[in-house]
Amino acid sequence: MASLFRLSGFAALAAATVSLPTTGQTVRVGASAPAFTASDSRSQTQTLEQYRGKFVVLEWHNQGCPYTRKHYVSGNMQALQKEWTAKGVVWFTVISSAPGQQGYVTPDEENAYLTKVHAVPSAVLMDPQAKLARMYNAKTTPEMFVIDPQGKLIYAGAIDDRPTPDPKDVHGADNYVSDALNEAMLGKAVTTPYTRPYGCSVKYPD
Repeated sequence: MASLFRLSGFAALAAATVSLPTTGQTVRVGASAPAFTASDSRSQTQTLEQYRGKFVVLEWHNQGCPYTRKHYVSGNMQALQKEWTAKGVVWFTVISSAPGQQGYVTPDEENAYLTKVHAVPSAVLMDPQAKLARMYNAKTTPEMFVIDPQGKLIYAGAIDDRPTPDPKDVHGADNYVSDALNEAMLGKAVTTPYTRPYGCSVKYPD
């Protein structure tokens, strides 16, 4: 199954280049990650630039998506957030569901959810107009991006190699986000810089 989703080397870099006709931007593994400014669920302004010098993870999220729930019901996403933020990684959960669309939540609703499921991202970026989603051409929830301390995008795609909604499939899965962070922190090139994302579609505005 993993072979259907994993790409490496030059093939991965080619596949990771995506044109964004709505903004004229291109997001590409190996290039600078698109800079952003967003308001979080605590009404704080967050920018990519302010975390220059740190690894940054973007996790596209939808509470009602079964593929997202898989990683929260199992505790997998919370464990990843806790592990990597303890190592200095900035972890942003991103919610891009538009008002009136499935998955849309208010900041207060999201904060209550964080408490309920014991999630510990650095912050939750509220993106109801999908500006951030369009910048990164995010397609699914969950979909993951890893940015290095120099601001370069070093991983984009699925969270792991088990594209199912079954929480039991978390055990034994190859977690691409952890792989990328472990390799990059050791000064190594990321073996698998791009994989095909899986999950529910991001609910863009009509």
